[in-house]
Amino acid sequence: MQVGTPHSVPSPQHGQAAVRDPVAWRLAELPAGTDLAAAEAFCRAVARRHYENFTVATRLVPPRLRQHLANVYAFARWADDLGDESASSAEAGAALAAWREELDACFADRPRHPVLVALAATIREAGLDRQPFADLIDAFEQDQKQTRYATRDELQGYCHRSADPVGRIVLALEGCRDPRLVSMSDSICTGLQLVNFWQDIRRDRLAGRVYLPLDDMTRHGVDEAMLDAPSASPALRRLVADEVEWARRCFAEGAPLAAAAPAVLQPAIEMFIGGGRAVADAIERAGFDTLARRPTVGRWAKTRLAARAWWRSRVAGGGRA
Repeated sequence: MQVGTPHSVPSPQHGQAAVRDPVAWRLAELPAGTDLAAAEAFCRAVARRHYENFTVATRLVPPRLRQHLANVYAFARWADDLGDESASSAEAGAALAAWREELDACFADRPRHPVLVALAATIREAGLDRQPFADLIDAFEQDQKQTRYATRDELQGYCHRSADPVGRIVLALEGCRDPRLVSMSDSICTGLQLVNFWQDIRRDRLAGRVYLPLDDMTRHGVDEAMLDAPSASPALRRLVADEVEWARRCFAEGAPLAAAAPAVLQPAIEMFIGGGRAVADAIERAGFDTLARRPTVGRWAKTRLAARAWWRSRVAGGGRA
C-alpha cells in the first residue's frame, strides 16, 4: 500500500473528520522526489499550519534545532493521521505498516518519502535511535486494536508509546539520554497526553475510543452512556477531576526537568509544563465538564506562557543566550 494521502472518507465509527484538524497531506503540497530542501520546507509547513504551539515553542529554542523539531513533528503527525483518517482499522493498519517500512528505509539511509528524507538528515546529525519513532507507530497501531483501558497502569503504558517518545527524541537532539532526566520528560509528556484525553472525551468517544480507565469509571459510578450526554453528570465531573489531578501529579514529577535539561531546551520545557497546567486549570474552570464544551488555552495565554518561560530561563541562567 502506498503511504500518502488516503482518498476514502472515514466512517463516523472509525474517524471524526468533521471535528479533527486538517490532515498533514492537505496542509502543503507534498514535494516529489528526494530533494532535501523541498522536504524540509514541507515539514516546516505541516508543523506551522497544523500545530499552533509549534510556532510558539520553536521561538524558545535556537534556530539550529527548529528544522529538526519540524521534521520530527511532521513524522509523528503523518503517522497519527494515517491511523485516524483511514476508512477502516484494516486500512489504517496497512498504512501504518507501510509507514514503518518507510522508517526502516530511512534508518537504512535510503529514505523515500519526503518527510523521511527530511527526518533522515536529523537522524544523521543528532545520532537518533530508531526505537522512539517505532514506539509512536506502535501507539497509532494500538489505537486500531484497543479502544478501552482497564486501569491507569494500562493507559500509562499506552502514553509511554504515544507521548513519551517525543520528549525522548527532543532530549536526544541535544545528546541527553540521562535516565533520570528521561524519566522526568516521560512524566511531562504523559501529563500532556492525559490532559488532552480529558479535553477530548467527546471527540474520542465519537471516534469509538474511551481513554478514561474503566476501573476509575466503576469507582466513580460512571458508565459509557454518560459520555453521550450533552453535559457531564456530577459523577463524571468527579471522575474527570480525579483524572486531572493525576495529570497534575505528572507535571509536578517532571517539573525539575525545566532546570536540569540542556540549557537550550529549558524554556520550551517550561512552556509545555505551563501549558499542560493551563489546560488542567481550564478544565477545572469548566467545572470538569468537557462534554458541553472543550476547554482550551487561548493564543494570548500561550504567548504569555512562552514569554514567562523565556524570562525565567534567562534569570535562572544569568541571561545566557
